Amino acid sequence: MKNRLKIERAILDITQEELALKIGVSRQTINSIETNRYVLSTILALKISKVFGKAVNDIFELENED
Repeated sequence: MKNRLKIERAILDITQEELALKIGVSRQTINSIETNRYVLSTILALKISKVFGKAVNDIFELENED
């Protein structure tokens, strides 16, 4: 799965730590999501999309291998 999480954070100028606090996870979890080492839950994807005010599909995208 591809994601635009790092880009979206840069647009809002928030750190991994700040995003983690907003959605109730650790900074390490945010890092793992950004580097595709963590498959997030639907609930977590929805929380992230709410922070950025975008649809889940605008942040996360399936790849052909998925």
